[in-house]
Amino acid sequence: MNLCAFHTLLAQFIPLFTQPSFANFVALHTGWVLCVGRHTISRAIRAMGASARGKHHSVFYRFFSRAVWQTDAVGKILFRLLLPWIPGRQVVAIVDDTLCRKSGPHLWGAAMHYDPLASTYSGSAGRHLAWAFGHNWGVLAIWVPYPWNPARGAAIPVLFRLYRSKKRCPPEAYRKRTELAVELVHLLAEWLPADRSLVLAADAEYACQTLVQSLPPNVEFVGPARMDAALHDRPPAPGTQRWGRPRKKGRRLPSPRQLAADRRVPWRKTTLSIYGRKIDALIKTRVALWYRVGGPRPLRLVVTRDPKGRIEDRAYFATGADWPPERVLVFFARRWALEVAFFNAKQFLGLEDPQNGWGRRSGKRRGRKRPGPQPRGRKGKRAVGRTVPFIFIAQGLIHLWYFQQDSATQDVQSARLLAPWYRHKKEPSFADMLGALRKDLCRASLSAHPELKCLQQNILNALPSCLWAA
Repeated sequence: MNLCAFHTLLAQFIPLFTQPSFANFVALHTGWVLCVGRHTISRAIRAMGASARGKHHSVFYRFFSRAVWQTDAVGKILFRLLLPWIPGRQVVAIVDDTLCRKSGPHLWGAAMHYDPLASTYSGSAGRHLAWAFGHNWGVLAIWVPYPWNPARGAAIPVLFRLYRSKKRCPPEAYRKRTELAVELVHLLAEWLPADRSLVLAADAEYACQTLVQSLPPNVEFVGPARMDAALHDRPPAPGTQRWGRPRKKGRRLPSPRQLAADRRVPWRKTTLSIYGRKIDALIKTRVALWYRVGGPRPLRLVVTRDPKGRIEDRAYFATGADWPPERVLVFFARRWALEVAFFNAKQFLGLEDPQNGWGRRSGKRRGRKRPGPQPRGRKGKRAVGRTVPFIFIAQGLIHLWYFQQDSATQDVQSARLLAPWYRHKKEPSFADMLGALRKDLCRASLSAHPELKCLQQNILNALPSCLWAA
């Protein structure tokens, strides 16, 4: 296969691999991008074409289970490649976790985890908590603005940790999701250049003292606050207290709910550019201590209200006490991009499809079925720890490749020709980016066959329809 821009991009990772492992790295990424339908290693091998010829299929399985490479090192290279696409000094990072549903009792590290998509919080059935079997991954992503619309952007994962259930994990190895997040944030903060700072956005699970009070000096935090949060004024200045030990916090202040209901403090109307559009909101703000979460660090608290009354009042906070409230809300809104990244990785790249470490023991009769996970020692541990990061890295490389093409307008026009009922479509989606890369890889493959040169354009024109039919 002739070299294309995607393979040139993959060449940045050469120092992390041996020569045979790098060839497998390139072949697997190519096969994973070209694979249509269910994404497994065997199906990716079929999609590789010439890249897989002359090699036994077990070579590509061993790339995940035995080859010498580190996911953190690959994430570091991807992070450095993405930095030039982030303007300004502040880099927005997003931390969250996602559930990869699996089946089969022999998966290493799998357990029952809370399933937010199958759970309900209201309605006729009331609250219902659902659980699913699989792997739970903590992910740290960076927010990169789209070159064609800097107001919107994509969350590109660069660091990953597998969360293991407390019930299925040795006590000495167990760590909470928030503790894993602290590790990821400190590692990313070390990668930052000296002239850059980090803003971390997270949901309510990570807006806790474990993470907020462990932030490195060059990291700020943005997250939701409880409406009944116990807020306090700053403590008295040193030397003004007549007796007793120095106070850690000042007088008690109204909670966010009380602040929202206080008519003496007027609402201020503002317009925010979030979620790709202009939104009107009413806000109240103040600087206070939320000692339970932030300790002695002053926080910027923002209470919001929907002027149309469709959404209940909510509160947010940031460790940047001198920030304007609009900045707090804009940074927090970027957290949603990671949820979109999870959806795209599962929908288009088969994040939940690989069955690492599952299989029968050759030559032995299958034993009686038993309930619950039954991992076979440490079999599959390394493959499990690498496959999901590999897929997320592929997703980031697809974005990075597409940013370099400058073909957003043309691709949107092509997409609207294929689906004219999408009249509102003005920007390319991840599916469009993936389709453009598949087309470029196919073009490079066809260029290697001179006898197909006259048919190359016809084949490329028919490719989108063929992919949808597949």
